[in-house]
Amino acid sequence: MSGLLARLNNKLHLSYGQKVFLLASVPLIVAAAAISVVVTLQSQKLADQEIGQLEHQLIEAKKTELKNYVNLARSAFFFIYGRAAPDDYDAKLRVTQILSAMTFGEDGSYFVFDYDGNNLVSPRRTELITKNWAGLADEEGTPIVDTLIAQARTGAGYHTFLWEKPSTGETGRMIAYVIGLQNWRWAVGTGVFIDDVLGTVATARATVEERIQATFVYIMAITLGALLVVFFSGLMLNIRERRLADAKLKTLTQRIFDTQEEERGRVARELHDSISQILVGVRYALELARRKIANGDATASDSLEKGVSHLNGAIQEVRRISRDLRPGILDDLGLGPALQSLTKDFTARTGIKTDFETAVFRNRLDQESKIALYRIAQEALTNIERHSGATYVSMRISGHKRGATMRIADNGHGLPDSASLRRENGIGLRNMQERVEQLDGTLRLTSSAKGTVIEVRIPLSHLLAPERPAKEIA
Repeated sequence: MSGLLARLNNKLHLSYGQKVFLLASVPLIVAAAAISVVVTLQSQKLADQEIGQLEHQLIEAKKTELKNYVNLARSAFFFIYGRAAPDDYDAKLRVTQILSAMTFGEDGSYFVFDYDGNNLVSPRRTELITKNWAGLADEEGTPIVDTLIAQARTGAGYHTFLWEKPSTGETGRMIAYVIGLQNWRWAVGTGVFIDDVLGTVATARATVEERIQATFVYIMAITLGALLVVFFSGLMLNIRERRLADAKLKTLTQRIFDTQEEERGRVARELHDSISQILVGVRYALELARRKIANGDATASDSLEKGVSHLNGAIQEVRRISRDLRPGILDDLGLGPALQSLTKDFTARTGIKTDFETAVFRNRLDQESKIALYRIAQEALTNIERHSGATYVSMRISGHKRGATMRIADNGHGLPDSASLRRENGIGLRNMQERVEQLDGTLRLTSSAKGTVIEVRIPLSHLLAPERPAKEIA
């Protein structure tokens, strides 16, 4: 598409508006054509199903008619057959005479084959009588006599094949129904030609084809008529939406920059307030030890020990800052152990008593949910440390039928204004809300003079399939 527009632009020197026109109209035309084709194909498929149902109903009606014919013939000779012995020649002769006399329509009659393939009754085609037709097949290679005898042996059945019409000498498709007279080893049946059914189906199919073609023409006409209206409306909306999208993109970009700067500022403050001061202390301790060693002072080792102690503290601070940026325990052990480690460090650092409780459940959270819940807990504890004045914090995470829930509560003095969730500056509570919205979850915050409760719910779609055995929460 871009190559085509480039070539057209080089040849025609298209303006920006013309480029927008092409970019908007060409996909729309292609989509409209595709829709027309799909609608036509679906209509064809539906028509084929309906015609198939019509053909099936007509064929079933023919089969019912055939069965009635055979039952009628059976009623005519059953009083003879029922009393006769298997080798009663006179009874067989009387039955063949009865069946030979029973004809219907121009081409309807009854046939009889013995189980060896010999024809005993064929009033419309007498040249078949007394001859063995085992192995007889039609022009398409469909076995006729052998199949009819096989069905008679099992009791009864239907068979479709090509057969010559006695009235015209032309070949037509016939459906036959046959029953077996097991005592005499006879296959008795009749058949009807289904040319009328095939003709009705062909007529219905031709009518449907005409309607489908007309529908296709109507669709194309409506599409072409609506194309101009859709195009001009879409063009104006496209221009408007583009302006709005540009404004939103600028806002989002600025938001990303602000967040990056805030995070960089936080890390810089951490480094300056902790690591930098500790390293300065290490430097003074080492310089003092060097002077003491130069003066032969026996207490130089105390300064070295103090420097080593400060250096260990710096190492611990680096680990803490690294853990805050991306805790390795979250990837290695899961969300439960990561939150437990976070609360322990929080208690050790602030002196605020913290209880962490988790209910083990088999479903595991996906990686996106783990990170989001961990960051929300991290931000909540930071806010509690800085602003709440709390002496006690409880954190609980559990799974349920609707997903997973994390609840963080403190006994502080609460928030001054719940609208702080919608603050325009800082990442704070607004950042929590954004993280939850990305997971299609909910964030509920209640605050009073007795404390603040943050409850985060993650939908079931973010829980993975259970593992065997399940030993961790997330």
